[in-house]
Amino acid sequence: MDLPRHVAYQAIAAVHRDDAYANLVLPAMLRDEGLTGRDAAFATELTYGTLRHTGTLDAIITDAAGRDVERIDPPVRDALRLGTYQLLHTRVPAHAAVSSTVDLVRTVGPGATGFANAVLREVAGRDIDGWVAKLAPSEETDPIGHLALAYSHPQWIVRAFAEALGGDLRETARLLIEDNERPPVHLCARPGLADPVALADEVGGAPGAFSPYAVYLSGGAPGELAAVIEGRAHVQDEGSQLVANALAVAPLDGPDGRWLDLCAGPGGKAGLLGALAAERGARLTAVEVAEHRARLVAQATRGLPVTVLNTDGRTVGADPKLPEGHFDRVLVDAPCTGLGSLRRRPESRWRRQPSDLPPLTRLQRELLTAALRAVRPGGLVAYVTCSPHTVETHVTVTEASRRCGFPVDFVDARPLLPAGMPGLGDGPTVQLWPQRHGTDAMFLAVLRRG
Repeated sequence: MDLPRHVAYQAIAAVHRDDAYANLVLPAMLRDEGLTGRDAAFATELTYGTLRHTGTLDAIITDAAGRDVERIDPPVRDALRLGTYQLLHTRVPAHAAVSSTVDLVRTVGPGATGFANAVLREVAGRDIDGWVAKLAPSEETDPIGHLALAYSHPQWIVRAFAEALGGDLRETARLLIEDNERPPVHLCARPGLADPVALADEVGGAPGAFSPYAVYLSGGAPGELAAVIEGRAHVQDEGSQLVANALAVAPLDGPDGRWLDLCAGPGGKAGLLGALAAERGARLTAVEVAEHRARLVAQATRGLPVTVLNTDGRTVGADPKLPEGHFDRVLVDAPCTGLGSLRRRPESRWRRQPSDLPPLTRLQRELLTAALRAVRPGGLVAYVTCSPHTVETHVTVTEASRRCGFPVDFVDARPLLPAGMPGLGDGPTVQLWPQRHGTDAMFLAVLRRG
């Protein structure tokens, strides 16, 4: 078994067996095995691609094996997923994909080598379009089911995306395609500490299309860059930069020195806001309920005018460090399903369930209500989620603003984003999209307390 495939298999198995996260386990495995360059890139492609396409791969394996994929021994099942992905989504020759996978099965499930060989030869009999044509529901009678199998997303997520896109199934398909692409790495050049054009030259990247602080990288290990190690920049999706910056640039009457990030972990938005606060003589209070994430926030904001509180943001008014009516600008980057960043977290689409929504949306409403208590009259609250699901976006904001007990006005968020950005909708809220903007699907609502 060659090393890149072995590492990919181990990472995939860890995700399914241990509920691990690929973006955490794979880099450690690559380091431990000394894989770099093309070998590391191949292992990464196999891991992330197999995880993204698991739903469709499983449907194909079920048909080729003549038995439900859940009845296949888990180690053999993961090996077959890896082999099927190579056959249908890479340029690996069919004989190499089959033989390398059978070799792998010989190690992880010795009694199943003949079975694996037969299944993979059946899979190799069609290309991916042929398998979709055979297995996907009719596009006319079941368009959601068709898109789900063709582009490997759970049906409930496809339905949620389609609803958020106003029922436009053609654009929904473009979104699903984008979700299956390898996302670019975005850096944030911290204001006052790095110039984005100079940083782009330094790291061999390019300035971002929209955020004034964004730099696009073509690849590599961003954590090893001097600018990141020295705190002049951090890794952050351009959409996250845009929504955090929107809060900072929104016009505000009166004092403007007390800022609050109510859900700050792991610290990307706090890092950007802290750098902006430093330029403007303001101070940021960053709240994070989880102790290990609070430590990450402290690390991410070292040297900036940021105070980190390891507490629950919902304790506004009960905690003397979080008084009511005290802050001028408040960010609520609420915990959510993360459906807007599925391209970066390939296993998430298969782990999330509709049953996750009620407790999350309740928490979102409670945090937004706490933020509206924390902000002074005339102050601003930005509600942000990395999900386009309407229950987590419009419903949460509408319900929280209705129940908070204060007069609340919506601020049109569109002028707070760079001029010329396409596809921002009718306002006052903004939904960013991978297929429109090249960002994660970030939602932004800006509220002013009356």
